[in-house]
Amino acid sequence: MPYNWTRPQTGAERELHLWPHQSLAPKGYVRFIALTSVLICMPLVPLLGSFLLWGLLPFLLLALFGMKWALDRSRRDHQILEVLTLTAEEARLERINPDGSRQNWKCNRYWTRVEMHGNDGPVPHYVTLQGSGREVEIGAFLSEEERLELYDDLKCAFSR
Repeated sequence: MPYNWTRPQTGAERELHLWPHQSLAPKGYVRFIALTSVLICMPLVPLLGSFLLWGLLPFLLLALFGMKWALDRSRRDHQILEVLTLTAEEARLERINPDGSRQNWKCNRYWTRVEMHGNDGPVPHYVTLQGSGREVEIGAFLSEEERLELYDDLKCAFSR
C-alpha cells in the first residue's frame, strides 16, 4: 500500500503518510533507459561508416531523449506526500505538492468527519475529511481499492 501509519516519539500522536504509487523504481529506470538505448542503437551497427548513419542517428537519439524526458516528467509530477497527524485534540493534514508548495488543514478531532463520495467526486470512492467549515480531499491519487481501504482505516482511526 502506498501509505503507512507511524507513531512518532511524541506519545499519543499517530501519523498517516500517503504517496502515489511509483511503478518504476530507480534501478528499473536505469535498466530501462540502458536497454532501450542498446536496442535503439542496434540497427545502426550495419550502417557504421556510411552516410545513412548520420541521417538516422539524430532521430533515434531524439526518441531516446524524448522517452527519458517523459519518464522524468512522470516521476516529478508524482512527488506528492500527504501527512495526516492525529493527536488527542486535533487532526492536521499537510499536502506537499511536486513544486514544493504546502497546503495545510486542521480541525478539532472530535468534529472531524470522514466522508466517501461514491460516484459524485472526481474519482470513484472519493475520500474527504470535513471540519472547521472546510472539506479537503485525502488520497485522491490512490487506486479505487486503496481508497476503500483508506476510508476504513480512517473511520477506525477517528472512532478512537
